[in-house]
Amino acid sequence: MVGKPQHITIAFDVMGSDHGPLEVVRGAAQLSLESPHIHALLVGDRPVIDEALASIKHNGERISVHHAGDYVGMDEKPGEALARKPESSVAVAARLVAEGEAHALVSAGNTGAGVLACKRHFQLIPGVRRAALATVYPTRGVRGAKQDPFSLILDVGATVEATAEDLVAFAVMGSAYARIISRNERPKVALLSNGVEPQKGPPRVVEAHQRLSQMAGLNFTGNVEGIDIPRGTVDVIVTDGFVGNVCLKMLEGVHDTVMELAQYAYKESLRWRAGLAMLSSGIERLKDITDWEQYGGAPILGFDRIFIKAHGRSKARAIANAGKVAAKAVANELGTAIQEGLAK
Repeated sequence: MVGKPQHITIAFDVMGSDHGPLEVVRGAAQLSLESPHIHALLVGDRPVIDEALASIKHNGERISVHHAGDYVGMDEKPGEALARKPESSVAVAARLVAEGEAHALVSAGNTGAGVLACKRHFQLIPGVRRAALATVYPTRGVRGAKQDPFSLILDVGATVEATAEDLVAFAVMGSAYARIISRNERPKVALLSNGVEPQKGPPRVVEAHQRLSQMAGLNFTGNVEGIDIPRGTVDVIVTDGFVGNVCLKMLEGVHDTVMELAQYAYKESLRWRAGLAMLSSGIERLKDITDWEQYGGAPILGFDRIFIKAHGRSKARAIANAGKVAAKAVANELGTAIQEGLAK
């Protein structure tokens, strides 16, 4: 499908999430009522999907079903599972997108299976050697026309060992995504390293720094350190999948620990309880900012088709928002923006 479509079809991998098919169907149903320009193509066990739709309010004109009788479970090895189950819901959904039956894919199932299905059915954008999994995280600052309180970090798991060439491509892809999704016209991009000096870091990071410094179309600000991640010093942080995944898990752990400490303080001391009550509005704001469901999911960048990976624990709201993010990426021709950025 070429150009900007008036109506955007999103293929949803209905099976395989932690909460099962029902929450994905609920999310698609919610989307059908809220977004008249989006059509939801539900891929999975038709009888199960039909039964769920029968009990949920939705717009039938904006939802269709494609049967796929199998799925990949969260605990299965992606390669082995897809080999045994070529007609699994995520594989069928990816194939439908590749064949032009849908514009983008959303899945809350097995991440590895989703990435591998895309590798088998999608094409990499010219100039991209490897795809990257990107994710947003809350920061102290806000950015873009939407005043989003989050930055983007990539890769967080798709490419464990990245070359300098890969890091350059990640920077371009992350910049394009931040510009389109966050409406940030000139996002600040930086490499994650162990020092801000250009010569700091392993050879691939030093080489990537040199190459990015010469790209006039990119707002590259140099290196940042780990301390800059929660500060929101930049809008896009670039690293390899191993380091990025470690950072992501650390951020998730800090958030959970802070919430647990607050609960402990509330139970243990009347004085602390009174203090927390005075801070209640601020705590609610923190919960809103760190609520991953409002962000929908994490994009897999680098393919010629859009894939948004929703969290395995996503409920209806997160699924609907993942669909909206996918549609926005399609409408604003994210793939073309990345290709043009690499060409420059």
